[in-house]
Amino acid sequence: MLNSPFARRTRISLLLLALVASVAACQKADESATEAAAPAATAPAGAVAYVSTQDAGVEVIDLATWQVAKHFDVKATGPRGLAVTDDGKKLIVATKDNESISVIDTATGEVLQQINVGKNPEFVRVSGNFAFVSSEPSSKGGPPPKAGEEDDDDDDEEKIPAKIAVVDLSKGEKVREITGGPETEGIEFSADGKQLVITNEADNTVTVHNIETGELIKTVQTHAHGDRPRGIKVSPDGNTYLATLEFGNKFLVLDKEFNVVRTVDTAVTPYGIAYDAKGERIFVATNKAKLLQVFDAKTFEKIKEVPTGNRCWHFSFTPDNKDILLACGKSDAVFVIDAEKLEVTKQVEVKNMPWGVVTFPKAMGSLENAK
Repeated sequence: MLNSPFARRTRISLLLLALVASVAACQKADESATEAAAPAATAPAGAVAYVSTQDAGVEVIDLATWQVAKHFDVKATGPRGLAVTDDGKKLIVATKDNESISVIDTATGEVLQQINVGKNPEFVRVSGNFAFVSSEPSSKGGPPPKAGEEDDDDDDEEKIPAKIAVVDLSKGEKVREITGGPETEGIEFSADGKQLVITNEADNTVTVHNIETGELIKTVQTHAHGDRPRGIKVSPDGNTYLATLEFGNKFLVLDKEFNVVRTVDTAVTPYGIAYDAKGERIFVATNKAKLLQVFDAKTFEKIKEVPTGNRCWHFSFTPDNKDILLACGKSDAVFVIDAEKLEVTKQVEVKNMPWGVVTFPKAMGSLENAK
């Protein structure tokens, strides 16, 4: 009986069942271990944020650990705008006091070159092998006038037109200039890459230029809506442009032909502005109000206000779009905001007046667009 065909088949079946159960248990254990390990990283492996600090250099935040991992000495003072090349190998930083940009090797932190671009450089944008750098030759460095006051128009220096320096990064030299208004501020590329959109703080205009020739295509006057245009951002679908009006407490909404469609009220002194990667929400850093405001991108209704720190101008999403990094200069910190819950979850200490922040891999933000 014990050696009958039926008994043998039964033993074999039992052995197979035991083997299947053992394999399943091992697979489940492996999956559990993987799941337990996964939450340790909140961004793609190797993802970093670069934070310019006006009184020092550039701090590099490891986005897996939320720690400052490196410091880049830019070999100059007054770093502000910054951008990463598409391959992530070079960081371009505008340095105010020596009227240059520093080109930094991101692997070593070494300054490869310093290229003169003009007086008081501020924003930096990179497209392919070219860097576009705004400048403020007429800037006095003070705050905007208070309500009811006028700028001093008697100063001839106020009328100096600013230049957008175009730097060929492969040659390591400035190859041409695009003439903007006095105190050029924000820079944005049109959706098709053929036009450059510039906010001009001192004469309250947004100007649109042919990116190849520099030819002025259109001028948008903002004074009727508010003064001091600062941030500028194109929507992910390329159909809408937004420009913050710092001395107006609004942002402008322009269509793809750069016609003013409407204005949206914000809290006091809006500065950096960006969409999320899907183009569903709009984020605005309001400096004096100490808020990151969130709006619906279709209805322009306000969704939420996130309390932040002091003098928060620029921000970036992380590459996985899960968090927002907000540089708060007078708080000596980068605030980390959960992009879904819209709540501050932590602060990363970054001293010496953090100004701007970009990431690699690239993400949406007030200084950059996702690739």
